[in-house]
Amino acid sequence: MNVKEAIEKLNLNILVEGDLGRDITDCYIGDLLSWVMGRAGEDSIWLTVMGNINSIAVATLADVSCIVLVENASLDDEAKAKASAHGVTILQSEENSYHLATKIYELLK
Repeated sequence: MNVKEAIEKLNLNILVEGDLGRDITDCYIGDLLSWVMGRAGEDSIWLTVMGNINSIAVATLADVSCIVLVENASLDDEAKAKASAHGVTILQSEENSYHLATKIYELLK
């Protein structure tokens, strides 16, 4: 599955558009940025509530496919600008991490 397919199948809102053709091979859930940085796999879809500039740095270092802000968490203006500059796709969902992750699991198997 790629990011564009995830947006369509999971009813996600685009906050910052990066490479929508990028593959998604796994899902990672986490809000402790130092933990995510060392554990999120490359090409993962990252589910979090952290919509700040530090999340963009972590997404870039971990090389995730995209960030999904769950439970309609907000993205601050500084983070939005940084994500745009670095081509990091930021999406948003009204669902919580658990419910969204179960749907992602079904799509990836």
